[in-house]
Amino acid sequence: MAKEGQSGLEALTGTLSRAAGRGKGPPPVERWNPPFCGDLDMRIAADGTWFYLKTPIGRPALVKLFASVLKREGDKYFLVTPVEKCGIQVDDAPFLAVELAIDESSAGRVLNFRTNVDDWVACGPSHALRFEPEPKTGGLKPYLHVRRDLWAKVTRALFFDLVELGEEREVAGQAMFGVTSMGTFFPMAPADQVRDFA
Repeated sequence: MAKEGQSGLEALTGTLSRAAGRGKGPPPVERWNPPFCGDLDMRIAADGTWFYLKTPIGRPALVKLFASVLKREGDKYFLVTPVEKCGIQVDDAPFLAVELAIDESSAGRVLNFRTNVDDWVACGPSHALRFEPEPKTGGLKPYLHVRRDLWAKVTRALFFDLVELGEEREVAGQAMFGVTSMGTFFPMAPADQVRDFA
């Protein structure tokens, strides 16, 4: 993978396009273990913006391509092909959950989230919600599992929607406030702390 300049970005795009192929769904990057080729000057900001050489990448199709070959190993993130692996920086989570669609059926509620790269993810046992404390505000930061240990931060507006959908349940003997999707309860916090969410 080329690492510098606009021509480098085009070379990188060509390499990734060939690796991603034209099949449905993301490429099987979890099966690719190529040698590490160094770090790219590429960063995903906390607001979901992708930067290359400190310049925002303005082409959504290009961002989607890069997102399709993103791999996480521990706390590090890489763009991978079958033959190369380059490190990138991720400030928070690599994706944002930006839209919520709710399906109600006899089987119960399903929370469907759209990410900023237009993936739809149905929250449930395989795509969990987790809620982390936000030290600065005393509130919570919600995240949705997208795939392969890659998470989407749920936007503040959608978080308020989740609070509206919330309910109390007993978990391990403690009253917890959380939200249910696909029959799975995802606790946010102890029920007596609900007033502190905002």
